[in-house]
Amino acid sequence: MPPRRSKLEIMLTVLSAVRGGEEKPTKIMYATNLSWVPTQRMLSDMVEQGLLIRREYPERKRSKTRYEISKKGIRILDYFEKAEDVIGIDLISP
Repeated sequence: MPPRRSKLEIMLTVLSAVRGGEEKPTKIMYATNLSWVPTQRMLSDMVEQGLLIRREYPERKRSKTRYEISKKGIRILDYFEKAEDVIGIDLISP
């Protein structure tokens, strides 16, 4: 059984998924291999921290909430990607 991921690893995976084009909560959940409640909690925390931007679209019939990565989120993801290159370990899961 693989070791548990840290909160940092999960946050980096969420940022990577959103930057990669996933914007719906359910798609983010599948891309990060989390269940629904932890995904919602993580997305909420990341919006509060300014890493993600939450958008509401009331005119849509389904899944009205979308997420996009903020400039702060991009800077953090870039920082950790550079750190991966320097130290030679994989912090951000694909």
